[in-house]
Amino acid sequence: MSINKKNILELDFLEIEKIITLIRSEKFYAKQLLSWIYSAGVSSFSQMSNLPKNLRQELDQNYTIERLSISKDVVSFDKTRKWLVELKDGNKVETVFIPEENRGTLCISSQVGCTLACKFCFTGTQLLVRNLEFNEIIGQILIAKDLLMDWNKKQRKITNIVFMGMGEPFFNYDNVAKALKIMIDPNGLDFSLKKITISTSGLIPEILKCSEELKTNLAISLHATNNKVRTEIMAINKKYPLDDLMASCKKYNQENPQKKLTFEYVMLENVNDNNENALELVKLIKKYNLDVKINLIPFNSWQSCGYKASSKNKIISFQNILKKNKIFATIRKTRGDDVSAACGQLKSDSKRTSNTKSHL
Repeated sequence: MSINKKNILELDFLEIEKIITLIRSEKFYAKQLLSWIYSAGVSSFSQMSNLPKNLRQELDQNYTIERLSISKDVVSFDKTRKWLVELKDGNKVETVFIPEENRGTLCISSQVGCTLACKFCFTGTQLLVRNLEFNEIIGQILIAKDLLMDWNKKQRKITNIVFMGMGEPFFNYDNVAKALKIMIDPNGLDFSLKKITISTSGLIPEILKCSEELKTNLAISLHATNNKVRTEIMAINKKYPLDDLMASCKKYNQENPQKKLTFEYVMLENVNDNNENALELVKLIKKYNLDVKINLIPFNSWQSCGYKASSKNKIISFQNILKKNKIFATIRKTRGDDVSAACGQLKSDSKRTSNTKSHL
């Protein structure tokens, strides 16, 4: 790549439109260009047959369409596929594709590492390196679509996007929002908002902001039913305790009645998995009259974690208490744990630099 050329994937839609109008007066060429890049997945300007030849030539002289690269590609026995995606600066993030019979979910990262250090989460043992730029978030989707040969919009392999990879998405709100615009634009990746879920550990100001601006499905990493336990395993609870968090969830329900609100709840033996915890959760949900689904997650162990997975019987007992109280609760099927692609297992070998600041 020429050092004088800029990667056009690093530009947002408004920047691309400005470039096009400087070269040609017709704005609609910008939409055609975007469609070629994000809908058709082309990697060369010469392939953009409905653009004027002189426009293609000028774009080719000044820009590239350069994808992120893959440094590792592993497939689980259950067909879950995990990629170690290498960024331009050499840092790495993990992206996971989970195929199912009627859908395919791509789990993407929003940060290199994580600042939260939740005690049960392997990703949290890797300190925050930096936020991802919007194009690096989108870049994970583009390279996944390349590798899965998923550019036929009528037969999509990737049907759902979840921000459940490395990092806390709401600590990188602006870039997540910028990436989301490309995801849902008809000339972009053209996903429905109903097919996109953002997972957060519970950053209340951003939950409220997302409620008004982004309007995706929302998953709250809850993992405990009282402040004592939640603070012990999730330091973020000191700043945003449960009652305040539940009030923000109520606001989300009210603002987005058609969107799914989910509580993610990892089951830790003798920590948060007894019947009293289940009843506390029922009380919490009914107190705030929440329309919420509970996703019970069998704990995926990792070396030196200090926690054990709850037994199958305990998880089922917990689920039954919720169901008896008319709360929709599912048990997540563990996928990709043999290649460390399961929930809470993502981590790269990127290192934090001395000037990286913590959010807490």
